[in-house]
Amino acid sequence: MSGLQNAAKNTELRKKIFFTLAMLAVYRMGVQVPTPGINGEALAAFFAKNAGNIFGMFNMFSGGALENFSIFALGIMPYISASIIIQLLTVVIPQLETLKKEGQAGQRKITQYTRYGTVGLSIIQGTFIATGLQSMTGPGGEPIVLNPGMPFVLMTMLTLTAGTSFIMWLGEQMTERGIGNGISLIIFAGIVARGPSALLNSFQLIKAGEITLFFVPLIIAFMIGVVAIIVFFETAQRRIPIQYAKRVVGRKVYGGQSSHLPLKINIAGVIPPIFASSIMMFPATIGGFIQVDWVQQVSAAMSPGTIWYYMLYIAMIVFFCFFYTAVTFKPDDVAENLKKNGGFVPGIRPGRKTADFIDRVLTRLTVVGAIYLSAVCVLPTVLIAKFNLPFYFGGTALLIIVGVAIDTISQVQSQMVMTSYDGFMKSPGKK
Repeated sequence: MSGLQNAAKNTELRKKIFFTLAMLAVYRMGVQVPTPGINGEALAAFFAKNAGNIFGMFNMFSGGALENFSIFALGIMPYISASIIIQLLTVVIPQLETLKKEGQAGQRKITQYTRYGTVGLSIIQGTFIATGLQSMTGPGGEPIVLNPGMPFVLMTMLTLTAGTSFIMWLGEQMTERGIGNGISLIIFAGIVARGPSALLNSFQLIKAGEITLFFVPLIIAFMIGVVAIIVFFETAQRRIPIQYAKRVVGRKVYGGQSSHLPLKINIAGVIPPIFASSIMMFPATIGGFIQVDWVQQVSAAMSPGTIWYYMLYIAMIVFFCFFYTAVTFKPDDVAENLKKNGGFVPGIRPGRKTADFIDRVLTRLTVVGAIYLSAVCVLPTVLIAKFNLPFYFGGTALLIIVGVAIDTISQVQSQMVMTSYDGFMKSPGKK
């Protein structure tokens, strides 16, 4: 509570928080704006029937926008898919790797490529979805599209592409002028917004007798336990001791103190499950709208709840854990910086040996982090399906909620430290 009071007193931080909340409010209002030409009742009945498959998961990440088929129906997933493709190409294409090393100018160019990729993927996904909707009907046989045809496909494709581009702009504005990571906060807001309806559905199931009161405390304890595990692993660190050698400069002695290099168990954060979910949704979404036998069989095999879905999902989480860690953390650079500043790991020779040691520690931590992410994302969902529990926020959603909340709180605290520190340039007459 004291932290909230201090944040409210900080003018700059208060403006950033209000700006972030205003952008999230704009996003939530856009979720309620429907795309023209859709039979809303038939679409809602269709999603009520298919809540447990890939459409239900896609709808969760879009914050209910797909269920309403709003202008934000595609959500932020095309942007995430484009980011994955660009990061993978950075490892393969030397020109992109050179751009990445050029600082802010190179990063702006990579961001521009990501935007172009987002628009391209949005056009492809919007076209497939609009084409597929024309042949779909509600549970009662009523058509979902009121006036099918090429004009509807073009209008829907342009509308969904514009909606995704606007969400991408909102996320970038929140990252630049607000607090926290804008893209992660948009996903966070979409998941949290479905909380009231999930609680209402749970109460209705209890009232109808489909859930006994005996299971209610078990569900609550299960949620608290998962959250506690997520908080523990997201904040846990492996601290490598660092010793700095003494240096004599003139008459002064520098260094000689001890420090540590903190390495998080889960360096990649919530990125691997978000990337993995995005990859799993893209082909399944396309397959769901193509009425071809072999495509339907593959789509059914890759739907949530099947063993192939969970195996591929875990494999992608493990891959993105190692990939994102390798992209964001360079042991060679860390070892070189330590060597330049007179730092060393006790018992380890500076330079190449230190880099190898840090890499071994990082690899072991990444293995533990990948196992933790896979367990949190998959086990709760499997248990919910097995015991038919109404736990609408599966492990992936809870991980994103808690992970984004921890990251945002950390940024708020860092901002408070930066703006509250007076430094040595303060005038004597000011207080």
